[in-house]
Amino acid sequence: MRGLRLTRHFVNRAFNGDEVEMLVQAHNTGRLPLTWVHVQDSVPVDLGVPKRQARVFSLNAQESGALTYTLHCRKRGVYRLGPLVARTGDLFGLLEPQPFESQAELMIVYPRVAPLTKLGLPTRSPLAALPERTPLFEDTARVIGVRAYAPGDSLRRIHWTATASAGQLLVKNYQPAIARETLIALDLNPENYELRGRHDLIELAITVAASIANYTLGHERQPVGLAVQARDGATPDNATPETTTATSFYLPPRAGRAQLMAILETLARVQPLASRPFAEFLRQYSLHLPWGATLVIVTGQADVLLFKVLAQLRQAGFPVALMVVQSSLLSRQTYQRAAVLHIPVYVVGRERDLESVA
Repeated sequence: MRGLRLTRHFVNRAFNGDEVEMLVQAHNTGRLPLTWVHVQDSVPVDLGVPKRQARVFSLNAQESGALTYTLHCRKRGVYRLGPLVARTGDLFGLLEPQPFESQAELMIVYPRVAPLTKLGLPTRSPLAALPERTPLFEDTARVIGVRAYAPGDSLRRIHWTATASAGQLLVKNYQPAIARETLIALDLNPENYELRGRHDLIELAITVAASIANYTLGHERQPVGLAVQARDGATPDNATPETTTATSFYLPPRAGRAQLMAILETLARVQPLASRPFAEFLRQYSLHLPWGATLVIVTGQADVLLFKVLAQLRQAGFPVALMVVQSSLLSRQTYQRAAVLHIPVYVVGRERDLESVA
């Protein structure tokens, strides 16, 4: 058995709905044959395959055998595959079978991302509104002067009137501006969601956060961050609810595809857990944001304490959008409180309700 090598070959990242092919190889690196080898892999049932995958091989020296199966990624999360266990013995069964075990590996399934065609979030610092010394972006609607044409300048930038007057090619010089930063604050305290259909509503809230991040980073190309307090699904399986503590995940707003994948991976790991009031968590992480950043609140309940914090955020200069994930209608009092603070409110009870955000 010292010459036996067990390896997995698979893609350990996938999106909701993907199918991943798994290849388990048993390779006999020794000089003696293994008359029989029983290889067994353990797989979480949430990946849509039987819990145990097994096969018996007869391996000569330097020979390999393969066990293949398909993982059906129908539910987001962090899954522990394995361990891989192999047993072998003599041909006649006179000796005790010798076990061999390899370490478990992680499989991450990203949450579902719903397509959005348009996302109108409130902002106090829209693109091309705030001047900035470092020209990260330029506002094509604000011309502050002209300059000489340089190789590489787009023909669209040529100022034809000034060119005709000066007798040389001149291009428009635009006012620089900063990007709008957005922080998605996700509430995963199960007590803040309706008891009926609570699991589905929490998963819908995660889909809402993932969809907003995907649209803002992918289509608008604006910086996005994430703040959420939850249980880390990547913790060992022997952790009990009594010993599990809430983990604060905070990704500061950044742009780029790497940031999107980091947000999706975080949303794949988080699991609901009763913790401190969401309003206190929101107040803590809003202190890290620059003035004018947009806050998108995704929660299942808008209570008095939350609106008190939202009022403080509005006074501090933060535009806020409130997305309440629940199957019932919001109370008239909730709409009145939001109207006083000039906070847009969206109610999402099903995935297709995200169309109303546009």
